[in-house]
Amino acid sequence: MEARQRRSFTDDYKRQAVDLVASSGRPIGSVAKELGLRNSVLRRWVEQRGSGREPTATARRSTTQATVPSADHAAEIARLQRENERLRAAHGARHF
Repeated sequence: MEARQRRSFTDDYKRQAVDLVASSGRPIGSVAKELGLRNSVLRRWVEQRGSGREPTATARRSTTQATVPSADHAAEIARLQRENERLRAAHGARHF
């Protein structure tokens, strides 16, 4: 049985994911699915950044449209993350 390799994320990636939750007004589960993350991982990042919960309706209304990342942007992040995983797996397979 092959062990699952633990993924690691940069602080910048984590910050962007948390910002996406805060600025989009969508549930953590929805954003996590879009980014290819487990709900619990993204929820932990949100809590570590000090919010401890999803944004309130008031907080969502105060966010300007210019700061809301587009769905295309989030989808591109998710695509690149999957590509990185594929490349890491291919690179690791050649060394064993």
